[in-house]
Amino acid sequence: MTQEKQLEELLHEFERVGVDPNTISAGLAVPRADVMRALRSLPDAAGPAAFLTQLRLLMTSPSAGVRGDGRADHGEEGP
Repeated sequence: MTQEKQLEELLHEFERVGVDPNTISAGLAVPRADVMRALRSLPDAAGPAAFLTQLRLLMTSPSAGVRGDGRADHGEEGP
């Protein structure tokens, strides 16, 4: 995938989730794949707080999957 296409995809996901990429500096030091994982796990219009929470979860527990509700998924069924 070209860099231009990657950037378009990233900007589309930011827009879908309701995050202004101009205000998010945390993503600058995070691999694109992790930013995309965080964004794709969120529902439409989740907002910047949800994005940052999801990103923080990914960065502190990179081996754990992340569920759509923002909680780490360790293979167990939740309530």
